[in-house]
Amino acid sequence: MNITYMTTSELSERIKYDPRTIREQLKDSVLFEGVHYIRPFGGRKILYLWERIEEDMLLGVSLNTLTVNM
Repeated sequence: MNITYMTTSELSERIKYDPRTIREQLKDSVLFEGVHYIRPFGGRKILYLWERIEEDMLLGVSLNTLTVNM
């Protein structure tokens, strides 16, 4: 399985959110450690797991679509 590791800046470019928004509002409320991001070697640096984030974003879209269409 290929995993794409991204910094906060790289993730912000991909999802069109400001890096500060990711750090202050999304991290630990919708993006969770061990699911959407890791801290390699127990350090301070955060690497986001793109495939997990993309999967959850698409899941949210399909759930919202189902709710609206019911």
